[in-house]
Amino acid sequence: MAGTSPQHQGFTFEQENLLRGGAIALLVALCTLTTILAFTLDIDILTTQLFFIPIIYAVYAFPRRGIIVAAICACAYEVTGYVFRYPDPVGLAAITVQAVLFVGIAGIIAFLIENMRKEETQYRTVFEYSQIGIVIFDRQNETILRCNRKFANMLSFTEQELLAMKFPEILISAADVERFRVLMNLNTEIADFEIRFKTKGGVVCWVNLSWSRLDPETISCTAVNINARKLAEKTDNNYMVKYRQLTENSPVGILIIQNGVIRYSNPTFSRFLGIPTVGLSGKNFCTFAEEHDRASCHDRVKAWEEHTATLTVRGFGFRPASGELRTAELTIIPILHFGKPAVLINVIDTTEKELLKEKIERDNERRRGIMMTVAHELRTPLQPILGYLNLLIEDPKDAGLTEGTQKILERCRASADRERQIINRMIDLSVLDSGKLQISCTSFFMAELIQTVIDSNGYSVQADITVNISAEISVVADMNRIFVVVDSILSNAVRYSSPRRTIIITYHSYDTDPFHHISVSDNGIGIPAHAQSSIFEPFQLADATNLSRKFDRIGLSLAIAKKIMEIHGGDITFESTPGAGSTFTLHLPKNVLK
Repeated sequence: MAGTSPQHQGFTFEQENLLRGGAIALLVALCTLTTILAFTLDIDILTTQLFFIPIIYAVYAFPRRGIIVAAICACAYEVTGYVFRYPDPVGLAAITVQAVLFVGIAGIIAFLIENMRKEETQYRTVFEYSQIGIVIFDRQNETILRCNRKFANMLSFTEQELLAMKFPEILISAADVERFRVLMNLNTEIADFEIRFKTKGGVVCWVNLSWSRLDPETISCTAVNINARKLAEKTDNNYMVKYRQLTENSPVGILIIQNGVIRYSNPTFSRFLGIPTVGLSGKNFCTFAEEHDRASCHDRVKAWEEHTATLTVRGFGFRPASGELRTAELTIIPILHFGKPAVLINVIDTTEKELLKEKIERDNERRRGIMMTVAHELRTPLQPILGYLNLLIEDPKDAGLTEGTQKILERCRASADRERQIINRMIDLSVLDSGKLQISCTSFFMAELIQTVIDSNGYSVQADITVNISAEISVVADMNRIFVVVDSILSNAVRYSSPRRTIIITYHSYDTDPFHHISVSDNGIGIPAHAQSSIFEPFQLADATNLSRKFDRIGLSLAIAKKIMEIHGGDITFESTPGAGSTFTLHLPKNVLK
């Protein structure tokens, strides 16, 4: 029974199933040819019975698919019979009944076989996946006949190793063997009998043993590991009892690892992996690591045990009994376990946190997609509107426009153009958020770029701007993107300053500094303290109610500038005093990753 495996509901490409399928196909073909021959020679007994051979074999091998084989056989038999018996109505009716019998009998056999296998699977599941150890042995020669995985794990043996042993061989001493045999010869069922087993390494393992007879010569035992309780009873120490209560009731998984082997695990870690505590003790810690982390796990554990300070490891992957990936944050603390160096590991389950993080990423991706779609849909009708407005305004006489109407249309064009700019910025932000923007880096002079920004937008007319940057300072970056960043910072400095507007642009760095630092200082209104934490968020303004109207802003420029700097590996920071002005500083890496 232990060697059988459950049948899969879908087709399989395993070698055994392929051979069976080939044999069934061959049998069907032979039966069809033989049936044709039998009909030709008028041997009715063969035409009726032959097809049961492949049908019964197919139903036994593949219960549900065997019904399909029966249907195929029924069709083959019926077509062959109709050809040879037509137009005899009695013969045709008999052939039809026999074909239906093929499918009906196949269905009955499949139902019986599936029920038998279901019961077998249930028994095997209870035996193999029981939360306690189970062992079955012969009463006369004391040979171990069967044992489940839990029992083998408890003693650190494999199931095959235990099947080659006799039951007394796993008892720790001759006295324990004698006690066990005395109770076994009483011919009664025994419950909660404490005895000492020995593990593969010769370590004592206290168990609570119960047994009953399956038949006069076969005994079934269940074993529960009680090492932890025995340790507490032996020490009879309140400190140990409190320590045990603390660890076993802790919401954090707790492990003690020595030489890479788990010496202790609390119930929380057991639940985390879905493996009973008895199945963890004595196992190599790396056995339960996720495949990606398993390759380097042994070296990492060795480094943990050699380290003398507390370590924190985030995102460590585990592969529990369920097969799903679980992640955890580990805190590793060096300790002494029975006088020898070991590490105590606190395991905090971060699986839900990681799943939530992934969900947020997916939601953000959907949000970006919606924003991009909406922006494109809004921009499409604006193009012809702007086109027609331009045609009307450029030639008002032909269009028959009065001066008043022309002014109204110019205001409409300005508003539509502003909407177009807003939509373009929304699209730019969506592209930047998606992380798909590629930068094209070149070398250029920073002072020259800043002067181009000032001249292109007429900022020197609107404010007194001083540029204290050497003409020899060159940077490597995407010049067009940095143009947008500088333009956003200067635009805000000009818009949010009060006459007389004064703006100072400076540069500072040193030889070993990995960044260029370009600062833009203004004498503007500053940023209120409550708004400073969100100034780089999309659609955020220092005072959204007033500033969006007064300065014709929607709060996207700084968010876009921030994203561009981050793509370059840099950042934007600021210092601001409400009513006294702000200083925004661009931190651009000297070696931008292309």
